[in-house]
Amino acid sequence: MIPNTATSGSDALAQVLQHLNHEGKFSISILTDEQGLAIASASENGFDPDRQAAVAALVQRAIGQAGSRLGMAQIDEMIFYTTENERLVCRFFNAQGHSLILAVTIIGKEQTYRRLMKQTITQVREVWAKYWE
Repeated sequence: MIPNTATSGSDALAQVLQHLNHEGKFSISILTDEQGLAIASASENGFDPDRQAAVAALVQRAIGQAGSRLGMAQIDEMIFYTTENERLVCRFFNAQGHSLILAVTIIGKEQTYRRLMKQTITQVREVWAKYWE
């Protein structure tokens, strides 16, 4: 569902990510293009969305190269774990022919994320279709 209070596509995407963070208790979420340029983000104080965008793009390029060399199908998710119980989850998807990356930082091993990220990707596609079709 597209946020009712959005005044632009960028505003709508930011609200979608804020909702994702609130529902999932995530510290940061960011939507980037395949080059790592931030399209929208939401974060708690002290978290740097630009750094996460760069990491997501680097991950996308690395798995694209590795996948093609190994003859693997396109990868749609990558997860990185830290020694401090943090996870960086990157989901790769398309919206209206544009390759996008949704990345979230999750603190704690027990925190679930797949359902919320799937719902968010659906909402991003809806916003994209409405504002940039």
